[in-house]
Amino acid sequence: MKTRLKDCLKDGRGAINGWLSIPNTFTAEIFAAQDFDSITIDLQHGLVDYQAALTMLQAMSASDATPMVRPPWLEPGIIMKLLDAGALGVICPMVNNRADAEAFVGACNYVPDGYRSSGPTRAGMIYGGDYHNQSNTTIVTLAMIETQEALANVAEIAATPGLTGLYIGPSDLSISLGHKPGLDRAEPEMLEAIDKILTAAKAAGIKAGIHCLENSYAKNMLAKGFDLVTLSNDVRLLSSSVNAAVSGMRA
Repeated sequence: MKTRLKDCLKDGRGAINGWLSIPNTFTAEIFAAQDFDSITIDLQHGLVDYQAALTMLQAMSASDATPMVRPPWLEPGIIMKLLDAGALGVICPMVNNRADAEAFVGACNYVPDGYRSSGPTRAGMIYGGDYHNQSNTTIVTLAMIETQEALANVAEIAATPGLTGLYIGPSDLSISLGHKPGLDRAEPEMLEAIDKILTAAKAAGIKAGIHCLENSYAKNMLAKGFDLVTLSNDVRLLSSSVNAAVSGMRA
């Protein structure tokens, strides 16, 4: 199975995650040709539905980057279906307490570690006959910390058995704490919250990731001790590149 992200996290190397919001196989293929450790397909705020996600996972097959997904919500049915389609990691939104975290981890694991239903239609085909026995130790589970409630409960969330790590959603967390939405937060309250989440992850012996906008901010987060950083997303990167090209011509 594609364990590049898992290996990177195990070895203590900072992992770089790509983010796909556009429901297009060619965009996915372009990202898969880059040197990402993992690539996440966003079904929550992106424009992607299940069928598009399936074809995007297929388009990424040639890459050794670990294919991940963000489901629309903490809903076991779609999480299991995306894993059956071949995702090897899940970034789950709106995990607010220990019960949410346990439900999330359980949906990603077969008995005895969880309650995932068995039927890995595509995953079993592409990852081999031993997929069932390997998946519980291979699937990456990252719980998003993005609300004031989750921040208050972060230590107990981090202590959830089987959870790979915490993943900061800076924009929602910012809104929850009374600020405007956006990435790369620099407000003292937000920096304190980010440090609290990172500390909770390290204390529990799990990993920490964060969604970033600029490379410079992502590098600072890795230097701070984060294990995974997401570099913007396909929409922003495409828009920025096109804008720079057109603006340069207009100038």
